[in-house]
Amino acid sequence: MDLDLRHLRLVCAIAETGSLTRAAARLELSQPAATHQLRQIEELLGGELFARSRTGTRPTPLGHQVVARARIVLHEVDALVHDLRGRHAPSAALRLGCNHLACVASVVERVGEALPGRAVSLWIEPSTALLADALAHGELDAALLGVIEGTEIALRSPVVTRTLIPRHPIFVALSAAHPLAGGAAVRLADLARERWISPPGGDDGSLAALRASCRAAGFEPDIRYDAPSGAGRPLVAAGHGVRLVDPTWPAPEGTVVLPLVGEPQVARLTVAWRRDRLGPADAAALYRGFAAAFADHVDDNPAFRKWWDAHPESHPVV
Repeated sequence: MDLDLRHLRLVCAIAETGSLTRAAARLELSQPAATHQLRQIEELLGGELFARSRTGTRPTPLGHQVVARARIVLHEVDALVHDLRGRHAPSAALRLGCNHLACVASVVERVGEALPGRAVSLWIEPSTALLADALAHGELDAALLGVIEGTEIALRSPVVTRTLIPRHPIFVALSAAHPLAGGAAVRLADLARERWISPPGGDDGSLAALRASCRAAGFEPDIRYDAPSGAGRPLVAAGHGVRLVDPTWPAPEGTVVLPLVGEPQVARLTVAWRRDRLGPADAAALYRGFAAAFADHVDDNPAFRKWWDAHPESHPVV
């Protein structure tokens, strides 16, 4: 057997996601098929490429060498394909990514209005790290990325960025029957005895940020559940747990979404795009589209509207 591009993509995907399962999902492979391919690659190269543990999958010294060289090969191949297809084709579909934010409901429409004639596709993904990786490998043209303050997401050329919302607070979702649900805000310390739903995209630093915020408030969070962004809503409504959320989310039935006293966690929103896919004029239009999409949902949560009106410095510059 010889190495081919699908093998190189698998090796890089495992290294970047830290998980064979997530790599298989990204490449639309079954886990048995991905496992079989990895074993074939390791047999061909004469050693293990990844060390597996309870905390994830990490490259071995041999794996680091293979991943580094595979990225060079894949970058050149992707660049070749893109160059042959032609740059900035006005009729090409625009492949967008976005974290699971309330504004995804408006992104396709608003970006479509800002860039008429461009078909828009959208990948909604909780993990900012995976969206950034998809941008780097040319699987996306642009994305709206949420980043928790104090963490960074690596973005490599030709990806460039522009801040959309420099700072906004993270809110908490509680059952409407919770004793604290009737207040205007919630102290994080008052949630010390709660069961928590892990924030989505934990590989971005959001899980570490939750633990750090809770420790600063004097307790260790009991993180009992791991659920995709929308899947945790029934747990919250039933009173089984609480979770941190985007402040623009309207409270689902049976829940309330409230600010945290002192803003123990804040985030920023960044527009990122590949400058080899979007020229300056299209990038500016894309930014305006994302800004309009976010603005569409400021009123979905009255508590956030109050914060928004009091912080004009956080509004997009358009």
